[in-house]
Amino acid sequence: MSINEIYTDGVAVSGEHQASHSYSERARRNLWLQMSRMGAYSDAQEIPIIVRGEGTHVYDVNGKKYFDGISGLFTNALGHGRPEFAAAAAESMNNMTFFPIWTYAHPKAIELAEKVASLAPGDLNRVFFTTGGAEANESAWKLARQYHKIRGDTDRYKVISRDIAYHGTTLGALTITSLESYRQPFEPLVPGAVKVPAVNHYRAETHPDDFEAYGLWSAQQIEEALLREGPETVAAVFLEPVQNAGGCFTPPPGYWQQVRAICDRYGVILVSDEVICAFGRLGTWFGGQKYDYVPDIITCAKGITAGYAPLGAMIVSDRLAEPFHEGDVSFQHGFTWAGHPLSATIALTSIGIIERENILDNVTANQEYFQRSLNDLKELPIVGDVRGTGYFWGVELVKDQSTKETWAGDDAERLLRGFVSPEMFRRGLICRSDDRGDPVVQLAPPLISTREDIDFMVGTLRDVFVEAAKRYL
Repeated sequence: MSINEIYTDGVAVSGEHQASHSYSERARRNLWLQMSRMGAYSDAQEIPIIVRGEGTHVYDVNGKKYFDGISGLFTNALGHGRPEFAAAAAESMNNMTFFPIWTYAHPKAIELAEKVASLAPGDLNRVFFTTGGAEANESAWKLARQYHKIRGDTDRYKVISRDIAYHGTTLGALTITSLESYRQPFEPLVPGAVKVPAVNHYRAETHPDDFEAYGLWSAQQIEEALLREGPETVAAVFLEPVQNAGGCFTPPPGYWQQVRAICDRYGVILVSDEVICAFGRLGTWFGGQKYDYVPDIITCAKGITAGYAPLGAMIVSDRLAEPFHEGDVSFQHGFTWAGHPLSATIALTSIGIIERENILDNVTANQEYFQRSLNDLKELPIVGDVRGTGYFWGVELVKDQSTKETWAGDDAERLLRGFVSPEMFRRGLICRSDDRGDPVVQLAPPLISTREDIDFMVGTLRDVFVEAAKRYL
């Protein structure tokens, strides 16, 4: 079945078909899609063309409506088409097109840094802007290395992160990333990457029946890695509050408190990668507020502007920032577009909407309903595990519930790319079928989503999983 047939349920108006084909052909000729198999789009397999958004939905070139169940890659937190953003953007551009925050400053960057610091936990009061999440993580590793050098710990350059985890694709961030298919084409990477197990309790061999004990064991793996490497060589530990790649791995009780204590014990900087989790995805401003920990650095992006403009940030504790505010010391690092007046204005607008409309309360009020609805899918033989929190959930698919046998290789390819993904798209749901690890379908809808939206998402998953079980089990 062609993508055009999926768009139109097999019924296409000739003019619409021509428009779709024209855009698809032009995209094939000039547009290099990111993280995509370009060879998959032949003349008969048209590229999906999304032309507009309205609230929690988007529309393709043929007018078909889709629920945005992944928030445009965890980003469109407040829905499409809000007039407040257009008005704020126009005012910003009429006032000042652009000026860098290299040496200089401008009011919107100052106001946004002040606002973000007021929301962040503990003493995380210094905000270093970037243009996105990978750049924020790149910045955090560089800052950690320079911080230690300033203090005389010149051997501290290594970074510890978890298996399967994704932290970005710039060369440093890619080194922190643990997905071999992403890393291998660009090796050798930056020296110093050390990996520890992800907190995947569903497939735990140690403490499989005790979530809390498993969490303490998982934290202990970080300490053991530090001791193997030599604590004096490790600059930072990078962890997500809820790990995205692999499918929404949530931390066991006590895990973060142990990790915090371990980092303090050995003088290692704790970086909380919240590119996805910050600004409401978990029902709190930041992950530390969800799980009761205060990191040394928070990296964030995506939801900070609700997708209306590109922006990222590294939020740094006063302690780490202090040496850079003495004498002639400088953090020799930056990005031209970081803290762009338009992006900063959009971020302030987004934060204001979250506050005025009690968006965090909407997430926390519905997260248990979301979980219960997804847990009902476990009655289907193809569903193995449901995990997540807030508006960030993963459903792992298995061949056998009793043995937890997974899908791999060609079987996973046929299941996910051959059926589950296109079938959900055909039924009007955009979400994520993730094969970075065991096969998982992820849902991360806009933070304004209602229980009716949850019913649509889960109902669509149920219908697709029922059909998948008939075909493949």
